[in-house]
Amino acid sequence: MGYTLITGTKEWSSWSLRPYMALRHIGATFVEEVVPLTHGAPTPGMANHSPSARVPVLRIEEAGKTTAVWDSLAICETLAERHPDAKLWPADPMVRAVARAYAAEMHSGFPDMREQLSMDFVRRLPMPVLRDATRAQIARIQQAWSEALAEHGGAGGFLFGDFSIADCMYAPVVSRFLTYGVELPPRLNAYAAKMMALPAMQDWGKAAQAEVDAGVA
Repeated sequence: MGYTLITGTKEWSSWSLRPYMALRHIGATFVEEVVPLTHGAPTPGMANHSPSARVPVLRIEEAGKTTAVWDSLAICETLAERHPDAKLWPADPMVRAVARAYAAEMHSGFPDMREQLSMDFVRRLPMPVLRDATRAQIARIQQAWSEALAEHGGAGGFLFGDFSIADCMYAPVVSRFLTYGVELPPRLNAYAAKMMALPAMQDWGKAAQAEVDAGVA
């Protein structure tokens, strides 16, 4: 069995960060290929990597066959199935259902926040003038974090106690809030700090800084 994760430029590719966090959590060895993204424009050759012509893509080599899985959430779900001991979802089925709802809400929602607070992982940027919809989406994210931490965070300190796919899905948002100086109440600030301190987030940040220093991001 072998994994190859194809990601985009780390300073910008929020979707790539999510399965990267999951792969690091399960502890599997994997090869990483970074496809340089053209910020704001299509990247030539992306169709060579996946049918969607987008990153991320997970290539699984097993029994002489290579299978490509694309889309961040699909990759995370696949890893959860293949590595149940990693406990990427809560064990309790009802709590797991709620965690999936949080993850799916992030996957499909918050378009204004994504547009106005785009991911620049290591840069610190001024807050733009926010649309009402963006403000509402930022408030909803903070509400979601607050409710998850209050009901399920416990001693683990992640959204559902132990690290899960829900945390993977919100990892880029944590970085966005730091980039643009979004103020957080103490409990959410502690959660964001816990996420940023993870070795996987630290390593991603070092790679993103290297891209910035090299002028490729």
